[in-house]
Amino acid sequence: MSLMPKDIRMPSSAASTRPVRRARIRSLSPLRWREHLLAYLFLAPSLLLFGIFLFYPLLKSVYLSLHLTDPRGRIAAFAGLENFQELLTSEKFYQSLKVTFSFTLLTVPTGLVAALLLAALSHNKLRGMRVFQFVFSLPIAISVGTGSVIWMMLYHPSVGILNYVLGLFGTQPVGWLTDPAVALLSVSVMTVWMNLGFNYIVLLSGLQGVPEEIYDSAKIDGSGPIRTFVQLTLPLISPTIFFTAIVSVIGAFQSFGQMHILTKGGPMNTTDVVVYNIYQDAFVNFRFGIGSAQALLLFAFILILTIIQFKFFEKKVHYQ
Repeated sequence: MSLMPKDIRMPSSAASTRPVRRARIRSLSPLRWREHLLAYLFLAPSLLLFGIFLFYPLLKSVYLSLHLTDPRGRIAAFAGLENFQELLTSEKFYQSLKVTFSFTLLTVPTGLVAALLLAALSHNKLRGMRVFQFVFSLPIAISVGTGSVIWMMLYHPSVGILNYVLGLFGTQPVGWLTDPAVALLSVSVMTVWMNLGFNYIVLLSGLQGVPEEIYDSAKIDGSGPIRTFVQLTLPLISPTIFFTAIVSVIGAFQSFGQMHILTKGGPMNTTDVVVYNIYQDAFVNFRFGIGSAQALLLFAFILILTIIQFKFFEKKVHYQ
């Protein structure tokens, strides 16, 4: 006969480990709170900067777009959606939107192709190639204002180097910035050159990320340089091209400095992009409500266009 009472049982292993787990959880909870607090402490400066320079202006733009303002920017009356209705029925707004789309089509594909071509040509381990890489990257160090002044001198109708070269061939001078037929094209050429440095550096980095063993295998299989670049290199750097295209489209829609310095939106509003139109309404005509409404519509257009790019063009991106 056993000496132990029948109602006394040995504790199971699961029951014995429960108090230990609870003790560990209790001991880890203060540590987790400290880690979270430390993480938010490190994020606080960035969140503060984003709040001051991004989130507050966004909320302020939403607030101003629903009101009419006086020349000092003070609220005069509540307008509701009247500012948006005025824009959506304004021919000038659609004209500026058309100019923005034309400017984007002129600059983004051309800039990507030019940067990709230069990156492919300079992606060699030949002697002196570093000099060419440095020269092709130089436009990234030039601001929009400086670049616009340089090209303003090149486009000058009487003392500009471009008309001087045309004169050597007996061609009549061209009003690069005063002729409505070529003004937008002239500004687009300047923009392609200005963005060339950034696009070139990003695409060259993508090319340098392709392993050399892949090129060696292609040579062994008898693949030529053009076939290797089209069928092998382009798919491998497609994520880089896709990223550059997204950033270039957003930058084209936000272009302002070159129009303000070179053409002032003219001639005949042929270079009046949406951002310059916002500047005219808000800071020249002191219609801050209309300007804020245009800014929000521009944000919506950029967001929709970016979603469309991700929806249709990301399918052709080959991630390794």
